[in-house]
Amino acid sequence: MENLAFIPSPSSGVVYLGPVPLRGYAFCIIIGVFVAVWLGNKRWVARGGQKGTVADIAVWAVPFGLVGGRLYHVITDYELYFGDGRNWVNAFKIWEGGLGIWGAIALGAVGAWIGCHRRGIPLPAWADALAPGIALAQACGRWGNWFNQELYGRATDLPWAVKISATDQHPAGTYHPTFLYESLWCVGVALLVIWADRRFGLGHGRAFALYVASYCVGRFWIEYMRVDDTHHVLGLRLNCWTAVVVFIGAVVCMVLSAKWHPGVETIVEPAAAGAAVNLEKDAAGGDAEDTAAGDTEAPVASGSTRSDAKNDDAEASKSS
Repeated sequence: MENLAFIPSPSSGVVYLGPVPLRGYAFCIIIGVFVAVWLGNKRWVARGGQKGTVADIAVWAVPFGLVGGRLYHVITDYELYFGDGRNWVNAFKIWEGGLGIWGAIALGAVGAWIGCHRRGIPLPAWADALAPGIALAQACGRWGNWFNQELYGRATDLPWAVKISATDQHPAGTYHPTFLYESLWCVGVALLVIWADRRFGLGHGRAFALYVASYCVGRFWIEYMRVDDTHHVLGLRLNCWTAVVVFIGAVVCMVLSAKWHPGVETIVEPAAAGAAVNLEKDAAGGDAEDTAAGDTEAPVASGSTRSDAKNDDAEASKSS
């Protein structure tokens, strides 16, 4: 019996504005980037940073992330681009789909580190501010797979199944919309990180680690549902194993961070100096006590301590 209720797929993933092609996959990624930067900026400012810093660092992180995501896809699915009957030039056609989130996050972090280093701010603090925004960016980006009719699950007659045209591997029919499942899961991850950060004060990379760990949980079962061709290891899809390994790494990072760096850092970027100061809020609330005691000293450059600044002032008074 034919499924009468389903999600239709676009007949084409490209819309032409005159001679200019607007590709749905690229459009979804661009929207995701804007959402991530917008939310990341709000969270960064709330933590004491300046407006515009998140966008400045994203200029480094986004290109690195795109390259990393494409590299991961091409390496893990090399048979699609190399070998008999394949055109290696297609490996550069990123608009046709094929970005691995694992490679995007890994190489994107390298770009973010460069940007943070240039601004003199700690990468973990920037990653914490951006974490829920990245999850929302993924939620937006997954709809690009809908435009390309890719990354769907097993055949189903559920009313929210997605209609897929015939391919070399599968006949036309209705399939589990795994792109939708992952999009909704990523929205839930973003909300979880925002709630947990407000409730527990996740600093020093713990908010980002929570995003990674919770995303991996969803990615494992969603990946298990997919039917597109991929490499398998011990009966499991390669990305399922990647999700397990990355999940363990994220949990370990959360535990070690909580042990070594309790509390939340507040990032202050003095406009005059253009530098950043990492002021620790330890469990005893030392900063609050300093403020209550009338400590109104101006922030010093990143990497310096308040005692160093006082000593420098004392020496300057003596010499004068």
